[in-house]
Amino acid sequence: AVIVDNASGDDSPQQVERVIRDKGWGSWARLVRSPVNGGFSAGNNAGMRASDAEAYLLLNSDTLVRPGAIEALLEALRQRPEAGIVSPRLLLPDGRLHVSCYRFVTPIAVMLGAAKTGVISKLFSRYQVVLPESERPTEPQWTSFACVLIRREVVRQIGLMDEGYFMYFEDQDYCRLARKAGWKVVNWPAAVVVHLQGQSSPVRSLTAAKRRRPRYYYASRSRYYAKHYTVVGLWATNLLWCVGRAVSLGRELLGLKQPHLCEYEWLDIWTNALRPMRQPELATPRPADGLAPGAARPGELTTAATTDRKAVELGRG
Repeated sequence: AVIVDNASGDDSPQQVERVIRDKGWGSWARLVRSPVNGGFSAGNNAGMRASDAEAYLLLNSDTLVRPGAIEALLEALRQRPEAGIVSPRLLLPDGRLHVSCYRFVTPIAVMLGAAKTGVISKLFSRYQVVLPESERPTEPQWTSFACVLIRREVVRQIGLMDEGYFMYFEDQDYCRLARKAGWKVVNWPAAVVVHLQGQSSPVRSLTAAKRRRPRYYYASRSRYYAKHYTVVGLWATNLLWCVGRAVSLGRELLGLKQPHLCEYEWLDIWTNALRPMRQPELATPRPADGLAPGAARPGELTTAATTDRKAVELGRG
C-alpha cells in the first residue's frame, strides 16, 4: 500500500509513519510525501508512480471500506475483462445511498441544471446526469473516484490522471478517456464503501448552502469543457448555462421556485475562460484555504496500488 501525503502542512506524515511503525506494517505499507499540494490527480498519480501493480485502488482519506469490498472489486475485474474502471456502492455514514454513478455532464445537462424546471427536465430526460441505484452491476458513463479500482492496462494505455485538474472533474475526465480507448466503467454494488463526504473539500457543503464555491472548482470545470468540447464549446456551455439561468430566474421572480444556484455562479463559470488549459498553481495549503484546521486536504492520504486488505485499516487511520 502506498499512502500519499499531499503537503498537508501538519503532522499527518509523522502520524502515518508512526502507525506503520508501531503496528509493524512496514513490509507492505509506506508513505510517499509530496513537496507540494498538487491536488487530487497529482496525489493519486504519485501513489501509482510509486508502485507497479495489476490494479490500482484509489481511496480517499474520508472513506471507510466495508469488509470484503476490495475482494469484490478484484472479482469484478476477473469477471469483466472489458472493465477498466470499477467502483463500489458508496454509502453515507447513516447508511443512505451516496450517488456515485452518472451520465456525462454535457452542455445540455449544464443548461438543465441551471434551469431546474420540471417540464424542461422531462423533455430532456436522457441528459439527466444522476443515474438511479441498482442492485446489479451497471455501466455508468462515469463514476466517483472516492474509491475506484483501475486496471493497470488502462493506465498504460491512456496514462495517469490529468494533473491540470486540482480537484473536481478529473474523475469524469479519466472515465471519458478510458471509454474512448475502448474500456468500460462498471459499478459493482457487491463492494460497499462508506464516504464521509465533505471531509476532503468544502465544495459539497458550500453548494448545499448555496454559497460561493472555491476558484479551483470552476477552473477544473473550464478545463474539462475546453478539453472535451474545445474552447468554443466551453463558451457555448456557459451560454447554455445563461439560457437555463434565465428560465430559473424568471420562475423565481414569479414566485414559482426557490433559488438553487450558488453565489456568483453566473460570474465564476467564466473562470479561466480565456486560458482554460492553464495549470493550477501549486502551494502548500494553509488553514486559510477554506478548510477547517485539521481537515483533509485535496488528495491527502490517498491509498493506491494495493490489493491487500490491510490497506483498508490504514486508510481508516
